[in-house]
Amino acid sequence: MTSFDVGLKIRKSVLGEAHVERSLSEVDDFNRDLQNMVTGFAWGEVWSRPGLSLRERSLINLAFLTALNRPHEFETHLNGALNNGVTKEQVREVLLQAAVYCGFPASVDSFRIARRVLKERAAQGK
Repeated sequence: MTSFDVGLKIRKSVLGEAHVERSLSEVDDFNRDLQNMVTGFAWGEVWSRPGLSLRERSLINLAFLTALNRPHEFETHLNGALNNGVTKEQVREVLLQAAVYCGFPASVDSFRIARRVLKERAAQGK
């Protein structure tokens, strides 16, 4: 199995098949290399490593994406974290910790996104 194949399997299990298929359907000659790198390297080489569970990797990503103030990626990875078994309480604790070390504005934005996502998922019975 190639790194891309491993990565695709992990990426779909974390982010959901529909999300990944939607992302891949938008691949063209301009962004193909980036998508191959994201799937093969980030998901296939890094996310597949032993030492941290997918759940732990998701928690780390929530902190990183808050620190970087990347709301689109935060929302994507928040859904992945919840799919990986991260609880609402754990999300809150990561964002409180991020407020101290990354700044309140970044944490406030992530809290705002998390509240919306959690409400949407609750309405869907997730």
